[in-house]
Amino acid sequence: MRIFRSFQEAAVINAPVVTTGTFDGVHIGHRTIINRLKKLASEHGGESVLITFHPHPRVVLYPESAGRGLKLICSQEEKLELLRKAGLDNVIVIEFTRDFSRITGEEFVRDILCGILGARVIVVGHNHHFGFNQEGDYRTLWEWREKYGFEAEEIPMQEVQNETVSSTRIRQALTEGYIQRANAYLDHFYLIIGNAVKDDPGITPEVPMIRIPVTDVTKLVPSPGLYAVTCAADAFFSRGMILIRDNGPLLPDLFLHLENYESDIPGKRITIFFHKRLETSHSGLSTAETVMDGKREMQELIF
Repeated sequence: MRIFRSFQEAAVINAPVVTTGTFDGVHIGHRTIINRLKKLASEHGGESVLITFHPHPRVVLYPESAGRGLKLICSQEEKLELLRKAGLDNVIVIEFTRDFSRITGEEFVRDILCGILGARVIVVGHNHHFGFNQEGDYRTLWEWREKYGFEAEEIPMQEVQNETVSSTRIRQALTEGYIQRANAYLDHFYLIIGNAVKDDPGITPEVPMIRIPVTDVTKLVPSPGLYAVTCAADAFFSRGMILIRDNGPLLPDLFLHLENYESDIPGKRITIFFHKRLETSHSGLSTAETVMDGKREMQELIF
């Protein structure tokens, strides 16, 4: 997957089939759009292209209201990794600014998608809006398609167990600790990528823990508790559990215990896949007792 940081840089893409959006979480609805994008690209002899934005538009446009304290399912690194695994050909990451937000929907389609990129097909999700004052949508795309020489397609909203999937629902499930529900909406395991910085013997000496600092203030971390996880770092893979502790107004503390511990793990970049919240999270025991009970509970799990 190629990553571009400007539209001009991405002008080399062949016969682009394009979609655009924040794609936070890369959930099952997003993946439906991506799969359709890939199929259309194959049919047109072109390449799939996803345009996304950083920072999140709400943070730039509404810093004191909708963007204040906004938490995202994925960090930028995590989102790009999930998009790569989804099999996209190209991702264009655009810095979102107030000046960029003033581009009208028609200007965006005419000058950028068609003018610079030469889009063959533009695909949007259900009820997707774009451009200044969100004036662009599937209806306007349909009106402009002949004028600017592209095809347009809308993907319907996805449902899981009769619940409409959205990033908002996933954030709510994570905030409440319902990892399995969030994973069903995502259609993949919720993940955290971070640095394993050091051993932390202060939690409990019987269960060695590695601290995983949260450095992205916008990253949504599940509610405090103990979670069954699997972890990967380079060729290393292990089951484990992660303890999330509330740290008040500061970023939460994350402590990881690995079943198959290796001494060189501290210092590596590690990916943590969340499976479920352990029952001992609700036990009211001390931290050391919770971790020990969690280890026993984890050993009985099949995952």
